[in-house]
Amino acid sequence: MNRRTGSTVAVLMAVVAAMIGLVVASVPLYKAFCQATGIGGAPRQVAAQNSQPNQRVVTVRFDSSVAKGLPWRFAPQMREIKVHLGEDTLAVFTATNLSDHPITGTAVFNATPDKVGRYIAKIQCFCFTEQVLKPGESADLTVSFVVDPAMAADPHADEVNTITLSYTFFQAEGPATSKGRS
Repeated sequence: MNRRTGSTVAVLMAVVAAMIGLVVASVPLYKAFCQATGIGGAPRQVAAQNSQPNQRVVTVRFDSSVAKGLPWRFAPQMREIKVHLGEDTLAVFTATNLSDHPITGTAVFNATPDKVGRYIAKIQCFCFTEQVLKPGESADLTVSFVVDPAMAADPHADEVNTITLSYTFFQAEGPATSKGRS
């Protein structure tokens, strides 16, 4: 192999390695980006709310999915709930490991329509930590959230009566036995 061919191969291998690195880091990078910017309807994480519930009621629907290749079943226990703006709300999802070995999963989340994502404040969520399920194990996973009463004052959100909170589980990197469920 001549020098020029060797340089080309080295550059191509570096590009392939960089692309693989981006694929591996895409889920945590997307999650961090959305949490930091609120873009894409990503709800924000907050401490417990002190706001008073508003008279306005919206329907919150729950959507769940599992990434291809993750042998889990994952679904909300209730498909939708009616909530007053400013009301602390708890939703429960059930995840089941259908495989014969422990698996660590991590969830990403989104809210639609995008324009109301900034009004969804998550107080506590299973999506903030990795979840480990043993073979055949099921776990109830909770999310505590508030729809900010400030949404009522937003003229762009007047027509929004239904909000969808979506969660997708992906297999986390690394050994499943080194992390615990929280």
